[in-house]
Amino acid sequence: MTDETLKPSPLHALHEELNATMGSYAGYALPEHYPSGMEVEHLHTRKQAGLFDISFLGQVRVRAKEDNAAIAAEALEALMPLDIKSLEKNRVCYGLLTTDQGGIRDDLAISRQENDFLLMLNGPNREDNADYLENAIGDDCKLIREFDRAMLSLQGPQSAEVLSRVLGQQVIAGMRYRDSAEVPWEGGSIVVARFGYTGMEGFDISIAAEQAEAFARRLLADPDVAPAGLATRNSLRMEAGLCLYGADIDKTTSPVEAALVGSIAACRRASGERAGGYPGAQTIEGQMEHGIYRQRVGLRPQEEVLLGGGVELFSDEERTDRVGRVTSGCFSPTLRAMIAMGYVTPAHAAEGTTLYATDAEGQPHKVIVTVLPFIPQTGH
Repeated sequence: MTDETLKPSPLHALHEELNATMGSYAGYALPEHYPSGMEVEHLHTRKQAGLFDISFLGQVRVRAKEDNAAIAAEALEALMPLDIKSLEKNRVCYGLLTTDQGGIRDDLAISRQENDFLLMLNGPNREDNADYLENAIGDDCKLIREFDRAMLSLQGPQSAEVLSRVLGQQVIAGMRYRDSAEVPWEGGSIVVARFGYTGMEGFDISIAAEQAEAFARRLLADPDVAPAGLATRNSLRMEAGLCLYGADIDKTTSPVEAALVGSIAACRRASGERAGGYPGAQTIEGQMEHGIYRQRVGLRPQEEVLLGGGVELFSDEERTDRVGRVTSGCFSPTLRAMIAMGYVTPAHAAEGTTLYATDAEGQPHKVIVTVLPFIPQTGH
């Protein structure tokens, strides 16, 4: 897209004031990084707190027309392998929309509110998946798009202390991991979820567009908080071994192949009380029982070479036996090393397996299979 066709986020003026280097993401102009650079932002977030603009996410509400949350839960359960019926009010879960072929249509976060469910859809697919959900949930439910709302993410070990100073200790102290709360602020309300996509302590914050800049400035006034761009969000999620839709997962990969079996609720599995009943269930259950021909793994290049998506992996240095491919890679500021993720055949997925990849100049590089995550999860 050209700059003229990119949408500005509600924080666009603030990003310009902070001299952000802007990039294109999901149709929005958003910060790649700020003048301090990705590495400084990353390490600051690891030690204190980083503030991210993630307004590209698509926020939608699913509500039964009779305001009966049980009806909405049943409609959503028919579309994903989750135990949504048992999801308590003000709790958040991570989940997958699956396809009829057992692939992943999208990954998303779902929060149960008072009488409805708030869903966070991936930015690049939000229009298509909102349409899909609207058509699939049936006549007893309705879908309300809230794409005009802003979304901020405050991540890092000091994030709870920062939010306590802004919103009050009593609000934050009682929140467990994956709790959400609707909180009044400056005449409006925000939805705060103790959640995020960095593998760290953190909070995602849904807020009206007209309030977003004032709230962001209030957070940035705290000495523990620094602005962080999407390059930093990517390096943090990579260190945590988390998937990026469109790179590590898509409609051609299943939850089993992607090592996301943990996102399939026990009650929806083959022996569960509500087994199946979601798109692609038979294929996914078959893979869980009989195995797969590829699986997602962590990869550690043994040299300072960036292995990006699409790089092929071989079992031999001569590169005659192709066994997989890289799906994403980056420099890890925490490890001071290159890291990557990809898919390989099960026979080559064991920790410590040596593989070979080719750089842009055609030179072979040794790659070691490693367990995920690269950095253990930390925080609340």
